Amino acid sequence: MLRHSQLARAACGLSLTLLLATPALGQSTALRDRGSSTAPAAEEREVFVSALEAISRLHMSAPNDSTLWSRAIDGLIASLDDPYAEVFTPREVEVFEEQNTGNYAGIGIQITQLNDMVTVTAVFNSTPAEDVGILEGDIIVEINGVDARDFTTDSVSKVVRGTPGTKVDVSVEREGYDQPIPFNITRAEVHVPTVRAGSVDGGLTYVVMDRFARGAITEMDSVLRENDGMNGLIIDLRGNPGGYLDEALMLSDLFLTPGQKLASTRSRTPGTSGDPTEESWTDRVPPRIPDVPMVVLVDRFSASASEILAGALQDHDRALVVGQRSFGKGLVQTVMPLPHGRQLRITTGEWLSPLGRSLHRARASDGRPLPEDVDTFPTIRSDSGRELIAVGGIFPDLTVRDDTLTLAERDLLQGAVEAELPLPLRLAEFGFAQARALEAAGEPAQLRDAPFEAFLKGLVDEGLPAELLEADGVSDYLRWRASISIADRMDDLGARAEFLMMRDPVLREAVGLLRRSPTQDALYVAAAGRESSDEATGAADSSSGGTPR
Repeated sequence: MLRHSQLARAACGLSLTLLLATPALGQSTALRDRGSSTAPAAEEREVFVSALEAISRLHMSAPNDSTLWSRAIDGLIASLDDPYAEVFTPREVEVFEEQNTGNYAGIGIQITQLNDMVTVTAVFNSTPAEDVGILEGDIIVEINGVDARDFTTDSVSKVVRGTPGTKVDVSVEREGYDQPIPFNITRAEVHVPTVRAGSVDGGLTYVVMDRFARGAITEMDSVLRENDGMNGLIIDLRGNPGGYLDEALMLSDLFLTPGQKLASTRSRTPGTSGDPTEESWTDRVPPRIPDVPMVVLVDRFSASASEILAGALQDHDRALVVGQRSFGKGLVQTVMPLPHGRQLRITTGEWLSPLGRSLHRARASDGRPLPEDVDTFPTIRSDSGRELIAVGGIFPDLTVRDDTLTLAERDLLQGAVEAELPLPLRLAEFGFAQARALEAAGEPAQLRDAPFEAFLKGLVDEGLPAELLEADGVSDYLRWRASISIADRMDDLGARAEFLMMRDPVLREAVGLLRRSPTQDALYVAAAGRESSDEATGAADSSSGGTPR
């Protein structure tokens, strides 16, 4: 078991100031000039300020000073040819921090607009809302004495959130009660977990990470301890845009062997002369699950810290990577404080996998990938000799394409739009109602026939053409989406995975491989056989970047 003292030592050993796609805010180091200030540079600064002031005072159509300065800053950013550089406003800083830390100040609920009412769809553990007795299904009807029945979720969120320690009055309508129930709630700091886990196929642990937020290492360690004795582990990084570099490194540390390299960076560090410096990190603690076979899932939206974790495990043959080529964001970014609550994010270097792979994919200033010839990409050998592509993102060991919609399913979605029927919202409402009914009956996540048929009838009553529902496979498609909605509302990730596999070939492949592979070596052999079979039928993607042994 990885003790807290070991985690603390790991954290100390992996501390750093340069962070990835979603770095820490509030660094105290100020921006420094690139080298010494030469006379020509000083002259150009003087010319720039004078020109801007003259335009502001004299130009017949000049915008106000604030707009001129804002556009000048935008011009500075545009001149960098860096699609990831940005200046955040104070409000954007707040949103940025919440997305990347999972922390915010409020009462600890998730709200959704269901049946035209703002409804509590989740109450987070150990939060003010849970302490006072707010329940899932409560409808928010009044806040601080103001009728909130016509409020949107954004409106409710803005009023309910606030400074920790301050109070907010919230009244809710609850099934079985004639009058609204009032609550006086003291706001506090709330943390939304970044790691979710469930059991699938009777012995495999399925973990989903949607970002690398603060506390991800602790949450993952808890999952591993709670699932001691698992037969296999799947870490799903699909759609994960990244996060804190040190969290990604410490997560790698959970699975690798002491002395193994985790990653390295080549970057310009705040507070130094400005010359690029190199820094690397190695594993310090024993692996938590050394004998458990692992699969990591990636796709074209897996970026940054996701690629660090996947790359480290792939380089050292610790996990089979399945899915599609990742985004390719191998850049170190630094966030600097600016006056008046703003923040500047700029690219200051690049990071490398343990074997020195530069996983960055070149892009234009608008973010579009530049043309490339995959056949000319350099390769490198993993610890066991597997060949890996050494640039341009994480290329999976086994490429599996996502499922796509049929023509009939596309017609259904288009028909719903034309009928002005919010199909995703109706599925969410149905899933929530069914989840509550199943929980009240003590039953597991499942889709019952009678309520589903009533749901389909309701769609027709709202204007959806009946013939669209009668088309081949459409009913099965809606059953699939409704089942996932129920599992989501019951917070049952294992059930969600079971339902998801009906239409998710990537997850289905991972589960199938682990089911017949008791060891990591056996997993590579099984994947190699699967890849050979696909190539024989012409189904494999030529961009598969690994050669499993």
